[in-house]
Amino acid sequence: MNQLTKTFEGQNIRVVGEGEKILFVASDVAKALGYKRPNDAINQHCKGATVKRSIIDSLNRTQEMRVIRESDVYRLVTNSQLPAAEEFEMWVMEEVLPSIRKDGAYVAAQPDETPEEIMAKGLLAAQTTIERLQREREVAATKLEEQKPKVLFADAVSTSQTSILIGQLAKLITQNGHSIGQNRLFEWLRQNNYLGKGGQHRNEPTQYSMERGWFEVLERTNHNPDGSVRITRTTKVTGKGQIYFINKFLGN
Repeated sequence: MNQLTKTFEGQNIRVVGEGEKILFVASDVAKALGYKRPNDAINQHCKGATVKRSIIDSLNRTQEMRVIRESDVYRLVTNSQLPAAEEFEMWVMEEVLPSIRKDGAYVAAQPDETPEEIMAKGLLAAQTTIERLQREREVAATKLEEQKPKVLFADAVSTSQTSILIGQLAKLITQNGHSIGQNRLFEWLRQNNYLGKGGQHRNEPTQYSMERGWFEVLERTNHNPDGSVRITRTTKVTGKGQIYFINKFLGN
């Protein structure tokens, strides 16, 4: 049997492990949950509270104490009137149990061991856990840095249901790690035959681009003061085009 102590708002909760089973010292849980008569609460709410185990106290003395299963911990939580009972339940579910099951962080304490020896074991387990967490953080940081352009790209195309201007596309490309301004992007699109190079179709999508759905052209009719009508055509990049050109510049 292995034993460790967890602390919730100043209250020490002793936990013991027997193989795959995780057991809590019943009186510790009842006191932490604010029961004025812990033994009565244990007898009333806990089905498995008659189980006893040898528990080592803070003075390194071994005592026979009642322990309860995880399910009985939740029964005590449900019937507690303490405002922090829900926090205690979350603490057990999200901190205590996951750390125990993930790390196997029980510190074996034998009756003939001194407090110094028990502490040394605890420090060794803690150091092992710290080193593992440090490695996990380093791996996570590396992955985050590697995925940064992709994350930005995902943000960029999350609003790509609507068409945008060429200048806006240049900003998206720049945000994803390739610096380019509006004028240079226009020039690049013309030189690569995505937009017309001259005449009345300058900066308008080529047939090739239109067929692939990368651009659309919006026409507006403007009425001049002299009564004449002027039609303007604005080239915009579709959502499909945004994805295509950002990938193009990112080299994907």
